[in-house]
Amino acid sequence: MLINSQKKHNESAKMHSWDDFKYFLSVVETGSFSAAAKQLSVNHSTVSRRIQVLESSHGVRLLERTQSGYQMTEAGASIFEIAQDLKNSTLKASRILQGRDARLEGEINLTMPHDIFDYLLVSPLREFGILHPNIQFNMLVSKGLRNMANREADLAVRITANPPDYLIGSRLTTLQHAFYTSDAVSLDKKTPLVVWEGQKELPHWASEHFISPYIALRVDDLASMYRAVKAGFGIARMPCFLPDAINLEEQKQSGTQSLKRMNIEIPRSNWGVWLLSHEDLRNSARINACRQFIKKTLVNKIDLFTGKYSEISTIK
Repeated sequence: MLINSQKKHNESAKMHSWDDFKYFLSVVETGSFSAAAKQLSVNHSTVSRRIQVLESSHGVRLLERTQSGYQMTEAGASIFEIAQDLKNSTLKASRILQGRDARLEGEINLTMPHDIFDYLLVSPLREFGILHPNIQFNMLVSKGLRNMANREADLAVRITANPPDYLIGSRLTTLQHAFYTSDAVSLDKKTPLVVWEGQKELPHWASEHFISPYIALRVDDLASMYRAVKAGFGIARMPCFLPDAINLEEQKQSGTQSLKRMNIEIPRSNWGVWLLSHEDLRNSARINACRQFIKKTLVNKIDLFTGKYSEISTIK
C-alpha cells in the first residue's frame, strides 16, 4: 500500500504543465496573489489553490510572504528561470500558430494612446468591424506600454522615437509640435504654462519665447492638456494632431475653434507614429487586414500629425 501511495505521489508530481507553473511565475512577477489574479483574469482563491497544489505535490514551499510581498524560497528560485522559459516557449508557439491563421475571424488585441483612438481611429475602426463582422477588437488604451512578446497586444500604434527590435512595422510620419493658446488665457503680464507631470523646472523653451513664464498646471494626459488650455490655465506645447483634429470638428459644427496655434516655429520632432506588430504574426490574415486598414487611415491623416491644418489659425 505504501508503495502504491508513493507511486501515485510521484506520478502526480510529473503531471504538472505550464498551466500550473504560470500561477507561481505570476505571483513572483507581481508580488501578490491579488495582483497575479488580476493579471491572469482569475480570482484570488484560484491562484492560492493552484500554488498550494503545486507545492504539496512536490513537498516544497515555493513562496514565502514578507512585508514587501511574496518572495521565492530557495526551491522557488531554482525553477524560476525554467518557468520563464516555459512561458516564453508557450507564447512563441502561440504567436507562430496565430501567424499562420488564414481566417478573417477571431480576436485582435489592439493597443494605442487613447488620444489617437478617441480622435482619429474610433470611427474608422467601427467601419472595419462592419466590413469584418467576425473579427473582434480588444482595445487597450490605458497608460503604459503593452508587452507584445507576451501577447498582451497583437498590433500597436505607438508614438516613440525607437520601437523595440523584436517588433516589425513602419514609421508613418514624424510629429510636429506647436504652442497653443485660447481666448480664455490671459497673457497681460506673465505667461502661464501647462506642462507635463514630472516637469519641475521651467522647460527650456519657456524663457526663449515668452515673457515671465511660470508653471500654472501640470498634467499627465494630452487630452487633459488640451482642456486645460481651453479653460484658460495657460499656454501648452502639444503635438498638433489632437488640437487640430478637435479644431477641425468644431469648425465644421460651429464655425469657430477653441484653440489657436501661436506663430512660433518649432523644429519637427524625431518622435514618430509607428504601426507595429510582433514578427511572428506577419502572416496572420486578420492581423494583416487590420494593419493595412489602420495604415491607410493614418496615412490619410498625416497632415494632422505634421501640423498643416493648424497653419490657417496661427497667431502671434
